[in-house]
Amino acid sequence: MRNTAHVPLTERVGYAFGDVASNLFFQTFMYFLVFFYTDVFGISAGVVGTMMLLTRIWDAVNDPIMGTLADRTKTRWGKFRPYLVWFAIPFGVVGVLVFLAPDFSLTGKIVYAYITYTAMMMIYTAINVPYSALMGVISPNAMERTVISSFRFVGAFTGGLIVQAAVPTIVKSFGEGNEAIGYRTVMIGVSALAVILFFITFFTTKERVAPPKEQKTEFLRDAKELVRNFPWILIACATVMQLTFIAMRNGVIMYYFKYFVAQDNLVLFSTEIPWAMNSAFMIFGTAFTILGAISTKFITNVLDKGRAYTLLAVLSAVFIGAIIFLSPHQIEIIFLFQALASFAMGPMAVLQWSIYTDTADYGEWKFSHRATGLVMAASLFALKLGLALGGALLGWIMQAYGFIPNVDQSALSITGIRMVMSVYPAIGALAAGVFMIFYPLTNKKMEEIEVDLDARRQTN
Repeated sequence: MRNTAHVPLTERVGYAFGDVASNLFFQTFMYFLVFFYTDVFGISAGVVGTMMLLTRIWDAVNDPIMGTLADRTKTRWGKFRPYLVWFAIPFGVVGVLVFLAPDFSLTGKIVYAYITYTAMMMIYTAINVPYSALMGVISPNAMERTVISSFRFVGAFTGGLIVQAAVPTIVKSFGEGNEAIGYRTVMIGVSALAVILFFITFFTTKERVAPPKEQKTEFLRDAKELVRNFPWILIACATVMQLTFIAMRNGVIMYYFKYFVAQDNLVLFSTEIPWAMNSAFMIFGTAFTILGAISTKFITNVLDKGRAYTLLAVLSAVFIGAIIFLSPHQIEIIFLFQALASFAMGPMAVLQWSIYTDTADYGEWKFSHRATGLVMAASLFALKLGLALGGALLGWIMQAYGFIPNVDQSALSITGIRMVMSVYPAIGALAAGVFMIFYPLTNKKMEEIEVDLDARRQTN
């Protein structure tokens, strides 16, 4: 009999708490970090863009090392769960330091930004590589992992909702005109909550899938097998494109509403609502992203994961690109396209990480070695590379269009902001979809792989 390894609801929710914690920072970085660096800390957009890209050079070394360390870890709590406890507190502390905004010279500010941002990305790797790998060993069943991935990303988007609601409100209320104090205050609270949630994930999850007993972790062998893992190559490339367009678009929202829409409070159907426009837009989009994530199981019952991903990428590109045609007074339609694009993007994130665990199974099936940690480390590097490219392109494009913070923008600068909000991320979404046209692991193929692996594990 096949082992479906059903995971109880409490464990699914407990696992999801880990991505609430991660996204309290990840979403803050995507939505607010570039704006914080340029309009609060006083660093130019071009310098910020270059910094975000250069820090990925170290990630190219650091991420695979972390994956290999995780694969070699052996404790009574498992391979991956202990890292949630070991790095939870450093994660919170360094997260606060990123937004501390000390009163240094311009050169001192740039050096401080490089050091704290690089340190944060290293600790993010140290906790998120094992966390992501954990999903691959919670259950041996691909469809069950899709369900767990849905829970995970409801958690991720919930983390996004928290920061989207809290950051603009607390920065404005506690800062009292000093945004640096406001950001520092909100990040202390966010950090404390993240630490608690990582501990909850540790205590509520269990590792069920072990590598073959005779397997020894060998980095060079595992790395060679990874680059020969064609399904992983495809989803990694799609991830880079997906995170590039998401980071670019999310990062420009603050600028879009500050300089193009130029309204502080939400106005719908000629009625002003006492709610910050940028915050309302983010929360509205995330709410529909969560609805989309919840629908993933229904989508994969009809379509294979690769086909579903491609279709959703095309739909999101259409809805995002359409925003270029809207004026600042068409708020209702701007919000409508945000809802439609977000609903399409929700399942993409769920499918992305579910597919990564499938490629780990595929690698074990094809090469007889399981390297879940390395697969997830390399996958996380693809994610962070996309995040860095999105942030870098945002900074460079804004500078190329003549953006100067905290002044009335030129027509050219406004055009640049509108393009980054719509056309450029739509191109990235389409590119992500194109890669997944060639994804070969259908639902039927994964069922065959699961049966074969289950038989091998029973034999071993």
